[in-house]
Amino acid sequence: MTTQTAPTTRRWWALAVIAAAQFMVIMDTSIIGIALPKMQAELGFSQENLTWVFNAYVIAFGGLLLLGGRLSDLLGARRVFAAGWLTLLVGSVIAGAAGNVATELIGRAVQGGGAALIAPSALTLLMMLFGSSPQELTKALAVYGAAAPAGGTAGVFLGGVITEYISWPWVFYINVPIALLALVAVPALMPSAPARSGSVDLLGAATVTAGLAAAVYGIVRAPEVGWASGQTWGVLAIAGALLAGFVVVQSRRREPLMRLGIFRAPNLAAANIAQLLLGAAWVPMWFFLNLYLQQVLGYSAFPSGAALLPMTTLIMLGMIVLAPRAMQRFGAKPMIVTGLLVLALGLGIMSLVRPTGNFWVDVLPASLVAAGGMSLAFIPSLGTAISAARPEEGGLASGIVNVSYQVGSAVGLAAMTAVAAAFGADQIADVSELTSGFSAAFLGAAVIALAGAGIAAVTMRTPAAEPVSETV
Repeated sequence: MTTQTAPTTRRWWALAVIAAAQFMVIMDTSIIGIALPKMQAELGFSQENLTWVFNAYVIAFGGLLLLGGRLSDLLGARRVFAAGWLTLLVGSVIAGAAGNVATELIGRAVQGGGAALIAPSALTLLMMLFGSSPQELTKALAVYGAAAPAGGTAGVFLGGVITEYISWPWVFYINVPIALLALVAVPALMPSAPARSGSVDLLGAATVTAGLAAAVYGIVRAPEVGWASGQTWGVLAIAGALLAGFVVVQSRRREPLMRLGIFRAPNLAAANIAQLLLGAAWVPMWFFLNLYLQQVLGYSAFPSGAALLPMTTLIMLGMIVLAPRAMQRFGAKPMIVTGLLVLALGLGIMSLVRPTGNFWVDVLPASLVAAGGMSLAFIPSLGTAISAARPEEGGLASGIVNVSYQVGSAVGLAAMTAVAAAFGADQIADVSELTSGFSAAFLGAAVIALAGAGIAAVTMRTPAAEPVSETV
């Protein structure tokens, strides 16, 4: 009895560490939101370049995810998981200690690289620990899935508390003790796997990461240098060439980062497009809502974080309680289309924000509607993207859908930053112009969500039975 209990107990402790990894990866994208205005003032970010505190993390995370998954397969998930925590720790120290814009962005990029090692290896470890028991695997995936919205909620709240009562560098330093505990726990709790022979597609990883960075840089800089300028189009052309080069490299390599044929699986491409547009609509809303609360309504950091708690709590409950049950009854496609439509409605309402507004009228109703849409669409599109692939390619499918969401987040935020600046968001001293810029960004995000609903309605197939809720 004792011999069986100990390994079982150890596995669930290992799951706690894996869930903590998912929690931290998501928290590191949301915890900075409340701290942005103080970071802007102390480090000298311009209003347009402030998005790079988010984008530096997301581009490194999204661009290196496929490489992280490949390294996990070759070197062993436990080694890569530990390396990811160590990298995240180093990046957090750099970001927290930064005294200028360049150092801050380097720290955020290193954090993103750590997250790109952690995320795919964590899911591989989970499958190694619980894959032999379908019943236990379902429970483990539920815990793992719940960690993402919990991380988003905690990030918003902790970001407000830390920024208000300690100082903004601690939104990064908070990672250090957690990473140290994880590094101690990994050798004791995680299963080991022998290294495998194979090649690493470093050229593919370099081209996709550089291509994403160039695309986002070109879009962010466009309002300042002009959309018609040679610099803007030159950078975007370079981005297009790099991303096209990535596709060519993948098509010719024997062991690519991403096997292109996987997209022939029914609904895989459609679900990834839904995730991409979901990120492109949601993240700009989250980013500019933080700025509206602080720069227009005059909230300090802690009240601003508290103001977003109802929205993030609803997302967490919706994803864990509502979405799986609704998927069983209605199927994934209606959920994705409806969720994107509801998100577009919430963003449309949010675009009515006023310079003289208040939380109860201008923020709470719209944010709750948007949160409802997000919670309906996210889990079905994620589950469909993973379950559409062959079982042996589940890890690759998981990596691709993570990349889709992160790329959508980065490019959507860059595009809506350009829209906001064009409509006055760069006029920080003029509250009316500032609000007009934020309103334009919300409306633009609503159009993205609406386009996502239309594309999902046209491209997604409805199979006879949808076992998506068992996957997530």
